[in-house]
Amino acid sequence: MKLELKISQDLKAAMINKDVVKLEVCRSIKSAILIAKTAKVNCELDYDQEIAILQKILKQCKDSAKIYREKSRMDLANHENKQAELISEYLPKQFTEIEVEALVTDTINKLNLNSKKDMGLLIKEVVKQAKGRSDGKMIAQIVKKKLLG
Repeated sequence: MKLELKISQDLKAAMINKDVVKLEVCRSIKSAILIAKTAKVNCELDYDQEIAILQKILKQCKDSAKIYREKSRMDLANHENKQAELISEYLPKQFTEIEVEALVTDTINKLNLNSKKDMGLLIKEVVKQAKGRSDGKMIAQIVKKKLLG
């Protein structure tokens, strides 16, 4: 089922159940999808593009929660964390750190990369292979550790 259709169904269910947080999350996802579709002259988004949109929204929620925690606004931080949990439900199962390390090692061996200047290429390739199942920050940290450490 396409993500947009699932979001529409969940949006209706959240309205019926009066689930305010779920309704807010579904509306923000649907809005981001519509903006992406209209930016490219009403084209359909593929799975990878939808996942990229979800990851962007998830990252924004996590960043906001971090800022709220730093400013001692735990009520707002908890709200952002709840939204992040709901967004995560729409994403594919995330890789563990060990799985990402294995993917990085495999890519290093396959492409024969071993210097600091190869870092950008390696990160790009691993992100492409992970297909939304790992965040770029963890991938970058592991790549840096493998190539420089």
